Amino acid sequence: MLNRHRQNRQSTYLWLGALALILLPWVIGASGGNYWVRVLDFALLYIVLALGLNVVVGFAGLLDLGYIAFYALGAYSYALLASPHLPQHFESIAAVFPAGMHFSPWFVAVFAIILAALFGIILGLPTLQLRGDYLAIVTLGFGEIIRIFMNNLDRPLNLTNGPKGITAIDPIQLFGINFAKTLDLGFIKMPGLYLVFYLFALLAIGVAIVCLHLQNSRIGRAWVAIREDEIAAKAMGINTRNMKLLAFAIGASFAGIAGVLFSAFQGFVSPESFTLWESIVVLAMVVLGGIGHIPGVILGAILLAVFPEVLRGVAQPVQNFLFGQVLVDVEVIRQLIYGLALILVMLYRPGGIWQKRSSL
Repeated sequence: MLNRHRQNRQSTYLWLGALALILLPWVIGASGGNYWVRVLDFALLYIVLALGLNVVVGFAGLLDLGYIAFYALGAYSYALLASPHLPQHFESIAAVFPAGMHFSPWFVAVFAIILAALFGIILGLPTLQLRGDYLAIVTLGFGEIIRIFMNNLDRPLNLTNGPKGITAIDPIQLFGINFAKTLDLGFIKMPGLYLVFYLFALLAIGVAIVCLHLQNSRIGRAWVAIREDEIAAKAMGINTRNMKLLAFAIGASFAGIAGVLFSAFQGFVSPESFTLWESIVVLAMVVLGGIGHIPGVILGAILLAVFPEVLRGVAQPVQNFLFGQVLVDVEVIRQLIYGLALILVMLYRPGGIWQKRSSL
């Protein structure tokens, strides 16, 4: 009887959550405009990135400061395969694709997942014996190498267009629906930003479900054992080498598919979107929310994705009201608050704002 009551209550919560998710862009759009719906879209992408990094840092305990490189690989994969850039600069490609390259997002997503996972393994192989600060330095270098390559592969062959970036990228088109245009259903018109919100929400939910299954599986328990004590885990018969590589590959694949959607959503990519600061922001989401705890990571991603935009709209008017001018740039204030928040969390909530109650 108690189990049935609990199941009914969980089912009610799920239905209420689904209804709230469906109505959220309409409510936010009506009250704050399309700008805030766009902020929500990016928050969902950050949730996917944070969940992917949580696999590496939270589950397996491998500090990765170059995680944004896999995001860049996914973004540039779609930018190159769904834009006129390559046909314009290579005659041989233009001969094969006279109408331009317009690969399906489905195809590019699969390609990006495989490519990012492969690079995750490439990153993991030389770092198997490293932990802590040394691993962080190596992964940081990997992320910077990828960004520098993207920034300089415009000569002698123009592959990435260098710092100018790639433009005119195809928008998301699935099942005949163009996510960059308003969808007219007859009884209601759904703006493209709302369609993107639902697509990104489905992706975030799917990634969260995969992470939950991984966490409760033998693989997830092996990762936690490695995180807690790698020597003891190896003594118990866990293949630590393969488990580490698997963590890198799975985390990277989530970033790869997020990069594809980011590229299609923005319609433009450049190396400036994949700096070290972005890796730090995603890591801060994991640590601040609750490292190793999936609901906490989602909370951290939402807070750090939405809060800067709220601050952007509040900090300048408040300074003008109090001092008659803007004394401190909003970006500086944001970084100060990031640092202060992380210090306070480490002091008073070492496990994060929404930390896991029990661990392995």
